[in-house]
Amino acid sequence: MDLFTPRAVARLANRHNVLLAGAGGGFDAYAALPLAVALHAAGVRVHFANLSFTDPSALAALERDGLVPVVPDSRGPATYIPERSLARALVPTGMSPVVHALPRAGVAPLRAQYALLAERLALDAIVLVDGGTDILLRGDEERLGTPEEDLASLAAVAGLDHALERQVFCLGFGIDSFHGVNHVHVLENIADLDAAGAYLGAFSIPGDAPGALLYRDAVAAAARETRRPSLVNGQIAAALAGAHGDVAVPGRTRVGELFVNPLMAMYFTVDLVGLARRHRCLERLEGTETVEDVARRIGESRVGVELRRPRVFPH
Repeated sequence: MDLFTPRAVARLANRHNVLLAGAGGGFDAYAALPLAVALHAAGVRVHFANLSFTDPSALAALERDGLVPVVPDSRGPATYIPERSLARALVPTGMSPVVHALPRAGVAPLRAQYALLAERLALDAIVLVDGGTDILLRGDEERLGTPEEDLASLAAVAGLDHALERQVFCLGFGIDSFHGVNHVHVLENIADLDAAGAYLGAFSIPGDAPGALLYRDAVAAAARETRRPSLVNGQIAAALAGAHGDVAVPGRTRVGELFVNPLMAMYFTVDLVGLARRHRCLERLEGTETVEDVARRIGESRVGVELRRPRVFPH
């Protein structure tokens, strides 16, 4: 092993076509931008996708041969298509300015979309990107953050038949406390993944790196174009700029004290299949068609389970 090269990056650097996909929807795909710039500079062809919260009827109008490729001039709501804002940010980079919008659906429809993308784009790697770290929870925690979309994406990609490199990148450690996640549990889960050989390491994104600068510009541009700027990406962008503490996110009403800090500017990376194996309710999501199905099955899987109590970080 090379101490100076994170394992996750080393496993992607020799791939040819890599899909970077927002696991939880909304603005999650933006967290892939620093990674995308680095892969593109290494000669890897990068593609983008995002589980979309945009009005399904607007997306249906953009559908082409079973996929929804959103481009910089795609039609749709003037104030909310995160995929279109991201496509516009990609224009000057030399990367393909297309962001495939995936349905906010259950495992079965999502898996079909990923399989179609894998075939059409000749993919040899898929990276799910999460804004925050709640995708690393295993199902027996007291609070799971916003698990439905993350777990539908995780199960969909884990069950693909293709021989693909599959990873999860998380950016924004600590952000999910907004949704009640206990980050001591996140750290315990990472340790367990490490023991199982599924943890691929963590590394900081330099604030002045080209990918960090593109990310900050893209988040700022998206905030100007949307009715509801991303609180998650606003905090990450602040961390990448060297801010810390209770930093206001323009355009968002305060709902509590924020704690922007350098850990938010680090990628935490894991093997996707290894992560999926350790989740306690993922198998029960097979065959789901809707997000409501996913939510119901998650709830059913927790009945009678002794939940881990939140702990205060001891240091």
